[in-house]
Amino acid sequence: MEFDLVIRGGTVATAARTFAGDVGIRDGKIAALGERLAGGREIDARGRLVLPGGVDSHCHVEQLSSFGIMCADDFYSATVSAAFGGTTTIIPFCAQHRGDSLAKVLADYHERARAKAVIDYGFHLIVANPDERTLGTDLPAAIASGIRSFKIFMTYDRMRLHDEQILDVMAAARRQGALVMVHAENHGVISWLAGRMVKQGNTLPRYHAICHTRGSEAEAIQRVTALAELVDCPILIVHVSTVEGIEQIRQARARGLKVYGETCPQYLFLTAKDIDIGLAGAMFCCSPPPRDEAAQAACWRGLADGTLHVYSSDHAPYRMDASGKLPKGEQTTFKEMANGVPGLELRLPLLFTYGYKAGRLRLEEFVNLTATRHAQTYGLYPRKGTIAVGADADLALWDPDRKVRVTRELVHDNTGYTPYEGRELTGWPTTVLSRGEPIVDNGRLSARRGRGQFLAREPSDAAQPAGRAVPELAQLAAWKTPLQL
Repeated sequence: MEFDLVIRGGTVATAARTFAGDVGIRDGKIAALGERLAGGREIDARGRLVLPGGVDSHCHVEQLSSFGIMCADDFYSATVSAAFGGTTTIIPFCAQHRGDSLAKVLADYHERARAKAVIDYGFHLIVANPDERTLGTDLPAAIASGIRSFKIFMTYDRMRLHDEQILDVMAAARRQGALVMVHAENHGVISWLAGRMVKQGNTLPRYHAICHTRGSEAEAIQRVTALAELVDCPILIVHVSTVEGIEQIRQARARGLKVYGETCPQYLFLTAKDIDIGLAGAMFCCSPPPRDEAAQAACWRGLADGTLHVYSSDHAPYRMDASGKLPKGEQTTFKEMANGVPGLELRLPLLFTYGYKAGRLRLEEFVNLTATRHAQTYGLYPRKGTIAVGADADLALWDPDRKVRVTRELVHDNTGYTPYEGRELTGWPTTVLSRGEPIVDNGRLSARRGRGQFLAREPSDAAQPAGRAVPELAQLAAWKTPLQL
């Protein structure tokens, strides 16, 4: 049987196993795994690893921040950058701001991505205006259209929700079978400290890291976990950065709650020392900020034991000029700097180098953390995130021994800098396929604008309630007067 394309002679790795063999592709899908397959075209993968294309489930693309600053990447530059780094699916955010119609916001993002994306994409929602129309009409309609996850904030003046609003959103998510993602930091702690820092003239980026305390993350995770337990709503805590925060998730999971954790490159590979370089430290300002070596070690342990469920980029690109990080030039205080760092393209090569090549992760674990679990958690599996018959032929062929020095010229996003400048990485994707089409090959892009497809996602097990009730609500059930969510 002849295939459109055969990937011949590589070492194929999935989250479950690694084996030598060929991959046969027909009509953009994987049609066979075996040996001596015949194809109209062939790619010689000898000496290469054949991995599922990465799935990045947390990135910000063509998104207006709560400060009114547009991030540096649109859907073209972001998806090109992702492809060069071995990622073939992204799930960015459609950001609702206060007063916005969720339906209008979603239609706008659909139009932007449709015209520009070179790889496939889904959407999460950011819910900042949980009024009756949003929760009763627009959110259910979005979920029915295949957008089965949304994010809420516990901090930022223009984005944060109060506990009652969080419970309203969680109740809506539980009714509709959606997963709630949470930016968990205590707003009061951060705001109180930041106000005093600025008043005293302490305005450099290093004070950003001081104000976003470890305790602010741990307290918020503990609080939002209690809220989620009340309504039995699964949650995923994004960009976890601290020893204490990871422990809160670990304890919740030990009690049987469906609380998932995510970490990102900046918490594995950067520390607060990187920020402490004067105004240039703005390059490393993100929320939560990078911590210390002990927190890095805790993040690695969390990935190893499953407390941290996925590894995402949280790509939030802003240029180091008045359009991004420094709206007031040298007079910009840390409170006025756009929060976020780029990471979409280097997410996989960094983890490959410091995780797999360093012996911290098996190859199968690398695949799981960068592709498979994302697809499973967000309703894309088995179409995405694996190498199996029937799956989309999203593949990345890696040279496991290729050495690459990171420079700003290497990466393809529009940020203008990389926080990983000068790093020596080992292992790099040399050929990347999206639905069977080679879109990157040896440093050359061959994908056209707008070839990416929107992915309507299915319900996932991660978003299904655990079937637990806090004692007080269990008592209501015993009285046959259940709470109507």
